[in-house]
Amino acid sequence: MSTEETTLVPELLSGKHRALARAITKIENRSRGYRDIVAELHAHTGNAEVIGITGSPGAGKSTLVDKLALQYRDEGLRVGVIAVDPSSPFTGGSVLGDRIRMASTVGDMDVFVRSMSARGTLGGLSTATADAIKAFDAFGMDRILVETVGAGQNEVDIVKTADTVAVLVQPESGDDIQMLKAGILEIGDVFVVNKADMPGADRTVQQIVEMLGDDPLATTGAGHHGHDAHAEVAEAHGEAASEGWRPRVIETVATGGEGIEELIEAFDDHRSYLEGSGELRERERRRYAEEIRTLVRADAGSLLETEIERRGGIDALVDRVTERETDPYTVAAEVVEPLVECVEERGIEAPPRD
Repeated sequence: MSTEETTLVPELLSGKHRALARAITKIENRSRGYRDIVAELHAHTGNAEVIGITGSPGAGKSTLVDKLALQYRDEGLRVGVIAVDPSSPFTGGSVLGDRIRMASTVGDMDVFVRSMSARGTLGGLSTATADAIKAFDAFGMDRILVETVGAGQNEVDIVKTADTVAVLVQPESGDDIQMLKAGILEIGDVFVVNKADMPGADRTVQQIVEMLGDDPLATTGAGHHGHDAHAEVAEAHGEAASEGWRPRVIETVATGGEGIEELIEAFDDHRSYLEGSGELRERERRRYAEEIRTLVRADAGSLLETEIERRGGIDALVDRVTERETDPYTVAAEVVEPLVECVEERGIEAPPRD
């Protein structure tokens, strides 16, 4: 570990913002030594609540995140924001632009906003994002808000990263409703009908309620759709049903901050449910299991790429296949063979290859 890396972690843990920024830059760029940094930070994580904000472009995610951060600051909490931006197909860098909507907390040192590139990862989140969350957590952030790209069904990766996921929909958006039907419905712990002052909010709320099934749903917030009646329904059926969490539907007008308090209440209720049911611990275990497998696959993949280069490179292997000298299965078996031999030398029987 270099001198810089040796001092970086202590400085981050002592609350120096510059160290946090440098650590995240190293993490995002996958610079040499970033793994040591993340490994050292791990022991200091596990305290922050991570909330994912997803939904189609134009639903108002950035504005909502801005207002959530402002509300959390009013409660005296420290907030980290990771805004995952689309990556350029040409440079791989992020295409920024939404940060201008996160202006309410500019100058507040207890709100740290960081944009990160999706880097083309399916699900809209790169593996670097999960490591950046650890940096925020170790830094002492109480809430970490992760805003996804908003590209549609592939947003589901947020559920592997966040404790609570909010799915945003705007009124009269047929595409958004189709997106929910297409699979993103399952990942929402809270559904937010933003821009609830627009025509069609009633219909959108009803559509979401119908898609979620016949379970009673708490629908509260900024809308004018019978706030009291919905709240009574929620109370009558219990806030944390023993058989599981029932997704909430909250109406907001993020530009004016309407419905934000109710949304945070829904987040808090979901957190209470996760802790009370033991689901929080189970999610953490599943998250780490997935992370370990992802890292192992990445490392094994790097080893095998090295073996491909040792055998002349992928183009040479493809030439042999196209000339019918061999076939893809045989090539793959030959490339993997050194790894299999190493495993068997340790007395471990390699799994059969179908």
